[in-house]
Amino acid sequence: MSEETTQKRGHEVIRDYLKSLDGSPGVYRMLDSSARVLYVGKARNLKARVSSYARPTGHTGRIARMIRETASMMFLTTRTETEALLLEQNLIKQLKPKFNVLLRDDKSFPNILVTEHDFPMIKKHRGAKREKGAYYGPFASAGAVNRTLAQLQRVFLLRNCSDAMFETRTRPCLQYQIKRCTAPCVGYIDKAEYAGQVRDAERYLSGKSTEIQEKLARQMQEASEAMEFERAAALRDRIKALTQVQSAQGINPRSVDEADVIALNLEKGQACVQVFFIRGGQNWGNRDFYPRVGADVEEAEVLEAFIGQFYDTKEPPRQLILSHALENPDLMQEALSEKLGRKVRILVPVRGEKAELVDAALRNARESLARRMAESATQAKLLKGLAEAFDLDAPPERIEVYDNSHIQGAHAVGAMIVAGPEGFMKNQYRKFNIRGDDLTPGDDFGMMKEVLKRRFKRLLKEDPDREKGLWPDLLLIDGGAGQVSAVASIMREMGVEDIAMVGVAKGIDRDHGKEEFHRVGKQPKALRHNDPVLYFVQRLRDEAHRFAIGTHRAKRSKAVSANPLDEVPGVGAARKRALLAHFGSAKAVSRANVADLKAVEGVSEALAQKVYDFFHEKG
Repeated sequence: MSEETTQKRGHEVIRDYLKSLDGSPGVYRMLDSSARVLYVGKARNLKARVSSYARPTGHTGRIARMIRETASMMFLTTRTETEALLLEQNLIKQLKPKFNVLLRDDKSFPNILVTEHDFPMIKKHRGAKREKGAYYGPFASAGAVNRTLAQLQRVFLLRNCSDAMFETRTRPCLQYQIKRCTAPCVGYIDKAEYAGQVRDAERYLSGKSTEIQEKLARQMQEASEAMEFERAAALRDRIKALTQVQSAQGINPRSVDEADVIALNLEKGQACVQVFFIRGGQNWGNRDFYPRVGADVEEAEVLEAFIGQFYDTKEPPRQLILSHALENPDLMQEALSEKLGRKVRILVPVRGEKAELVDAALRNARESLARRMAESATQAKLLKGLAEAFDLDAPPERIEVYDNSHIQGAHAVGAMIVAGPEGFMKNQYRKFNIRGDDLTPGDDFGMMKEVLKRRFKRLLKEDPDREKGLWPDLLLIDGGAGQVSAVASIMREMGVEDIAMVGVAKGIDRDHGKEEFHRVGKQPKALRHNDPVLYFVQRLRDEAHRFAIGTHRAKRSKAVSANPLDEVPGVGAARKRALLAHFGSAKAVSRANVADLKAVEGVSEALAQKVYDFFHEKG
């Protein structure tokens, strides 16, 4: 590109590109003078779309600002407009241009997994890595899955233990005692009967709940007539549990088997999208989203951007039931159908049960946005108060709070939580397994140094120009002058000295409300005991502490439940079970000599030597 072109802005530079464009479909990018992407768009006809930006008038305020900042453009042609739509949404998620509608919360959703096994287990599954088995979902939250799983275990009595635990059981666990499992691990139920329980659970998850309820009622009647009153009572409890699952789900539509109900509420430049997940005729929860929008966007643009980005990494259902029409519904239907491999329908109902579902979702969207706007106003006041209390240049957009957790140095973890104008940003939280082998157990200074080094080393690598919104404006450290000094030295080492830092230390008698605040080169400071800013800082510190403690407990629990035999190469589930049955514990196995190990059924001399070497080399 010539120097003359790079000095142009707006309509002039856009007009220059028209000469080299034709009527192909494709995706265009508008960039500023620093080559930052301002906007990504798609077009059925690139020349026609770009020519609309070359006009000097007739644009909304947002588009006019975008055109004024445009210094260059990039183009990529596609075979079809559908390809252009898919590519556009992918690039928006990747590049996060400031003038596009952007879905900010893009976490995966949990599912229920029935594993592929002779005696399948039922469990929660989340993430991209797929195990073999049948998946049912998505559910709106982990809580919705956990509640459903707890009730399903009462109804269908399927195991929830890991395969490794299942293989090594020699007697039933507590789940059997409290009537949540039929103990297939010890042969209390045969494969065919257990398979029947699995089929019933899968039929229920596929929407055949009435059929299952009738079957259980029939069995209860038969047991009662045969005077098998204990079995009849157990079946009655299972029917009751099934009814509780259905009542807990709330809305269970009669005419909608598989759909996402998506409703949008736009107000004062903010948006809330509410999604209800309906699968197998059952409501599997709802979730609200707050995409980034401009002050002058229309509902159709927001919904199209949301749907394109939301289903970029998720499987769409057979129907999308919307509150507002899209600009290009046929194009979106074609793109989603191509992704799913079967027909996807997009509906905007005006009457009937589907319209009632949309009304319910829309009511939720309005209420959620009103709450969020009220919370945002309060948060803005608190951030302004924080800036005034600690002499910051401006209210912080991103606060990072750090804490450590350990027991006498064991299972040490560092934790970082993030807060900003919209409250806690939980998708930005990070945990750090402390690696320092040369640290003295319980060395909090050393742990904090390690965490900060790793955090800012990564920031300097991934966002050296501070353009992605990942750099904090304020660091809150749990500790006093010593911690602040240690962190400041690390920041100086890394060449990062322009980020404000405050250490939060408990007062003399370590009471809430008597905290002291430490800053580099300044006297300790205290806030009034009833100052809202003090409560705000306490909430931030307490959230960091909660996250650090939770992370530490999870790490400790994993270490406690780990079996050393799992790490021995060549020892599978059957041999592990045989070794544990013979010696009684992993500790006893570790003390055994080669001759004793060889005496165990299925353990060869070579494997006995391998097991012996594993424990004695480690020791």
